[in-house]
Amino acid sequence: MHALVEQLRGTLLPAVVTPMDSEGVVAYDALATYASRIASGPIGGVAVWAHTGRGLYLSEADRGKVLATWRAATSAPLVAGVGVPRSTGVETLQEAEDATVTMAVNAAGLGADAVMVYPLAAYRELADGQAAAVRLHQRVAAESRLPLVGFYLHGEAGGYPYPPELIRELLSLPEMLGVKTATLDQAVACQDAIWAGRSTGKLLITGEDRMYGPSMMWGADTALVGIAAAQVELSAAVLRAWTAADHAGFLHASDRLDRFAAATFYAPIEGYVQRMLWAAVWEGLIPEEAACDPYGPALPAAERDAVIRCLESL
Repeated sequence: MHALVEQLRGTLLPAVVTPMDSEGVVAYDALATYASRIASGPIGGVAVWAHTGRGLYLSEADRGKVLATWRAATSAPLVAGVGVPRSTGVETLQEAEDATVTMAVNAAGLGADAVMVYPLAAYRELADGQAAAVRLHQRVAAESRLPLVGFYLHGEAGGYPYPPELIRELLSLPEMLGVKTATLDQAVACQDAIWAGRSTGKLLITGEDRMYGPSMMWGADTALVGIAAAQVELSAAVLRAWTAADHAGFLHASDRLDRFAAATFYAPIEGYVQRMLWAAVWEGLIPEEAACDPYGPALPAAERDAVIRCLESL
């Protein structure tokens, strides 16, 4: 466990996209090329089945082939997002927990090195929601036999807010590698969450695409972000400069990253996946026909133009 923590600390893990057509059919040739390109970049690992890659929307067969493609492309650690697949007709909290555990067990069998556990929003309605969240993480670890990343996900994406005391309790578990914050625009909550993890020795992982640089100043030491699904070097440069205490370089790199984030992460926030796909096409990472997000909102052509203008200006 300690070895994996130290291997990942200070590195970038892109939350990668899944190339597909407008019907949701995964373009595996395009995925293989994309995976090879991303794997050759300045990364410490890859986050598969994450929100950016629409992991919960993929069929079980597609999730398996997606993870296998990434496993073939890189020996770097793969962190698989696990939760309740959209195709699973769960009706009870117990069924949701069972589905999450099953997805984690499948990830282990496919070669994942760790899992990132999607929080169950239903815990917000429980008097002992925090205790239930801890029990879920323990069960996932016990049955998958993999180390875990906690996931503080903002409510707009269906997440469950992790108060500081829950973060401290999760990070006290030997199974935990760290906690990722993805609070979107909740600066105080993000800061409190990161501060809660200090002195634990675990990873303090930023997933804050719109507060990337600030989250590092608050104490984040590793990055797992959707904004790195394209323009990997842009994200890596910020983390690299901060880690090296190159403050002038950090300010310059952070300004460039922030401008790209402003062109891709805004309301409707679910549109960010399509905007990142457009960026990946512009960069030559995936072909036009494989750059569809059938699970997000329809976006006007002007938004694509804005993404491209931003990239050209960088």
